[in-house]
Amino acid sequence: MSKRVVVTGIGLASPVGLGTEESWAGLCAGRNGIRRITHFDTEGFGCRIAGEVGGFDPLDFVDKKDLRKMGRFIFFALASSEFAMKMSGLGVTPGNAARVGVYVGSGIGGFDVIEREHLKLIRGGPRKISPFFIPASIVNLASGHVSIRWGAKGPNSATATACTSGAHAIGDSYRLIQRGDADAMICGGAEAAITPMSVAGFGNMKALSMRNDDPERACRPWDAARDGFVIGEGAGILVLEELEFARRRGAEIVAELVGYGMSGDAFHITSPAEDGDGAQRVMRNAVKDAGIAPSDIQYINAHGTSTPLGDRIESQAVEAVFGGHAKTIGVSSTKSMTGHLLGGAGGLEAGIAVLAIRDQTAPPTINLETPGEGCDLDYVPGQARPMEIEYSLTNSFGFGGTNGALIFRRYRED
Repeated sequence: MSKRVVVTGIGLASPVGLGTEESWAGLCAGRNGIRRITHFDTEGFGCRIAGEVGGFDPLDFVDKKDLRKMGRFIFFALASSEFAMKMSGLGVTPGNAARVGVYVGSGIGGFDVIEREHLKLIRGGPRKISPFFIPASIVNLASGHVSIRWGAKGPNSATATACTSGAHAIGDSYRLIQRGDADAMICGGAEAAITPMSVAGFGNMKALSMRNDDPERACRPWDAARDGFVIGEGAGILVLEELEFARRRGAEIVAELVGYGMSGDAFHITSPAEDGDGAQRVMRNAVKDAGIAPSDIQYINAHGTSTPLGDRIESQAVEAVFGGHAKTIGVSSTKSMTGHLLGGAGGLEAGIAVLAIRDQTAPPTINLETPGEGCDLDYVPGQARPMEIEYSLTNSFGFGGTNGALIFRRYRED
């Protein structure tokens, strides 16, 4: 029999708040974190808006001497791990260090470092490149720094599965604990891709919203006027523990992770299949893994990026999987407030799905005024809604047709 896995800590750094409770309160209040980009001069860019993490000072989490050793995504991972570990109360000791692991994903990693160092190369030649360039930018160094920070010597890995990276990191950590390879995992996703090349690249793909004059209303999942996603930055980290390990140390359990699904579209490098086959299968796989019926789900934190095609296909996939029950599920997209954290989205939104259970509240989808064609579910429009949530599901879909879904349950002793 596989081991039960519970959530004891949640750490969030998002465009609506720095810290778990500040982020959650902002989301429930419908606070919008999307503004004009301040990270670089956007003159000449088609898209000039993003979800930046305001008031973030890496020196609150990193020694000054270590700043140049890390990309911004690593700062977010370290900050969120600190929030999560504080909530969990987990102490990593010589006795348990080898049983505590780290698994943090990122879709892009240190894009800010790569762009900065490339400019130095062009302007000054190869001797100008920092000796810390490689470790500051590669994806797995978020996990590496988090493991060093906490002394966690168990499994140490990272995912780079585009916008599903955070969800896959959490799901894979769940499996590691289930099969006895670790007692606890610090896991999730982090991203800091609000950079010139990233914004230009996504913009030239015609993937981004161009609502530059009205940034707070730019990200509008399922709305008929949606015109693309908005890039966000930040991180979401969970502390997962094997149930008996958590009980022995008297941990406060927030929820239980009971289902993990994966699927591949095998269709197109960026677009989902028109019939939503991959989205349908990933949700069905998660429901099957949880050992529940589709009708047991009360809340879905959707991928919901505000793209014309993706939103409609995800909605239709929910209807295909949940049938008549679909119309009774609260399905919200918190990306309407945070923007899309890319590889960090799955971690942030898993944390939100757990907090929805903790507080029995579905956060809203803002900016939804007129639902678009094929978008006719209950999207919790406008304001948060108190509701009974026994099970919540969160979806993540990434370029290359890589999908992940996680299901959380309100914790009970049985």
